Amino acid sequence: MSLRRHARLHPVPLLAGVALALLTLQLGNWQTRRAAEKAELQAEYRAAADRPAQPLDATALSEWQSVELHGEWLPGRSILIDNRVHEGRAGYHVFTPLQLTGQGAVVLVNRGWIGAGADRSQPPPRIANPPGATVVTGRVRHPEEKPFMLAADAPSGSVWQALDLARYRSETRLAVADFYVQQTSPADDGLIRSWPEPDAGIERHRGYALQWYALAALATALTLRYLWNAFRSPRHDHRKHL
Repeated sequence: MSLRRHARLHPVPLLAGVALALLTLQLGNWQTRRAAEKAELQAEYRAAADRPAQPLDATALSEWQSVELHGEWLPGRSILIDNRVHEGRAGYHVFTPLQLTGQGAVVLVNRGWIGAGADRSQPPPRIANPPGATVVTGRVRHPEEKPFMLAADAPSGSVWQALDLARYRSETRLAVADFYVQQTSPADDGLIRSWPEPDAGIERHRGYALQWYALAALATALTLRYLWNAFRSPRHDHRKHL
């Protein structure tokens, strides 16, 4: 009877069931951790957004920190970051360097969005750079290290696929800071500064975690049922032969 019992317990489906249960459980745990990390990021963003803007302090700059810049726009050094969408319409983000007053430092400022024309081979009209001293309030941002691009970036020109500070320094000979500022203060320049909160995707991660946990529970239940049947069937067969 013992031999028949072990003969019905095949290792392949048993190991497959255990492996699937463990894998889906780990995936569920990973999605749960990601949701917690994104929730923490969202809390940091909202806390930074609620704090009043502070004068720029290059020694203590964190993502989303609200700062106030005093300086002058540098004409002829703006670049346009392509493939930026606002309310379903394609356009550009306008980056212009700001020479800080009394510091000599230069900070790139994302001044806002402008729509693209019908002919994408032609750049939009030149953006006005008001002369003289100006005050800009915005949030500190750090460029992505490896941004997604739809195509290879052009070797030169004012329209870029992504912001590359090293390339900007090389082409303009301006020693810009290692961050940029996303302008939030109003200005009469025709640009749109409607910055949405970062898409943390917290609920999406939680939904994925629930799906993985459900699969883990299903795999566990099927594995236990397989074990139950494997150990239960020989006794039924033995009774049939009595």
